[in-house]
Amino acid sequence: MKRASATCRWHLLALIFAASFVAAQENFPAPPPPPAFTQQELDDLLAPVALYPDPLLSQILMAATYPLEVVEAARWSQANPGLEGDDAVRQVEGMDWDPSVKSLVAFPQVLTTMNENLDWTEQLGEAFLAQEQQVMDTVQNLRQRAYAAGNLRSTDELRVEPEGQAIAIEPLSPELIYVPYYDPLVIYGAWWWPAPPYHWRPFAGYHVRPGFSWGVGIRVSGGFFFGAFDWRDRRVNVARVNNYYYRPAPHAAPGVWRHDPAHRRGIVYRNATLRQQYSHPEGNAAAPAPRMRSQQAAPNNAAPRHPAETVSPPTVQHRERNVSPAAPAAVPANVIPHAEPGMVQPSGVPAASRRETHAPHPPTEMRSHHAAEPGAAETHGHPAHNPAATKEPAGAATSKPAPAADEPHGDHGDAKMRGGRDERH
Repeated sequence: MKRASATCRWHLLALIFAASFVAAQENFPAPPPPPAFTQQELDDLLAPVALYPDPLLSQILMAATYPLEVVEAARWSQANPGLEGDDAVRQVEGMDWDPSVKSLVAFPQVLTTMNENLDWTEQLGEAFLAQEQQVMDTVQNLRQRAYAAGNLRSTDELRVEPEGQAIAIEPLSPELIYVPYYDPLVIYGAWWWPAPPYHWRPFAGYHVRPGFSWGVGIRVSGGFFFGAFDWRDRRVNVARVNNYYYRPAPHAAPGVWRHDPAHRRGIVYRNATLRQQYSHPEGNAAAPAPRMRSQQAAPNNAAPRHPAETVSPPTVQHRERNVSPAAPAAVPANVIPHAEPGMVQPSGVPAASRRETHAPHPPTEMRSHHAAEPGAAETHGHPAHNPAATKEPAGAATSKPAPAADEPHGDHGDAKMRGGRDERH
């Protein structure tokens, strides 16, 4: 009898302990997952564009979240050479693209670079969605370094001025926009990470010199940009809602910019958190091949569309990244007053120039770095995250013919495409 009573007491104590353990676990939830991108990767991605004028950079970040529409817009721009500024944007008002993507046809050199470096574009967009505040901090840190190196000052094209603890870069004239070109390995001083950042060959028509290089200014209408940075709250806002190519819902008011997953056009988010945040009831299956909306409905007997008007969701190939855990060097605290430091490969020859080398593969063979399970997205050889690549549209054939001359190629497709890097450094 005594043994049975003791056994019951032990069982009761065990139950009490188990209940206390469960309660403790509920009071101390699991730590959040690590960030999708490390600081080294953010410096790497943002180095080529961090010194762009604020209005233009804000809309580049927005547009980068819609990589397939960037491809469509770039193809349109290539088919309409010579169109830029307001003239180009008014021609694409009828296209079913996000307004941020429409705005970039005004700047063909920017759009072409994003298209030719689609892996960079997609990663930049996902970094902006997943870590917007850290992206904003990284832009400021890069600007502080350029200022400390003596390479970021007001010019005849840009106005550089402090806004509290931030450095703002604005066009000298809001109706004449200059897009700078610069070498990140020069403009920021000595690069502080073992691997060099993204950078590409100069834009066509630019005379390269140390520091900033400039082309011809692009004319736009007053109030052309609808996006703006809020450096205090570290976010991108919609500052204007009456822009001719940006037409939100009736009675919309300026406020925080919101990502529209419908404009992803079936491109799967690499980051698992973003996939969950922006998932649709139908899941992450690739959408049917999207079509651009023409300004007028075509008759039943209309001629076949131009190939550029139908773009299938691309299969993005990813490169291995060599990320070092070393911390970056500190920025001088007195940089400015009140400032604190804080693949689808499209047609054409890519302009990306990374220091690492890759062994080329046959141009007709699409390869991925990892084997994927049936129905799963491709994985990316990334030390801090394992983002998902794009999926093929439903019903796509397993074996694919070699891509046409103007169709996307894999990341390691053509030796000329990946080997034509700028090795000036």
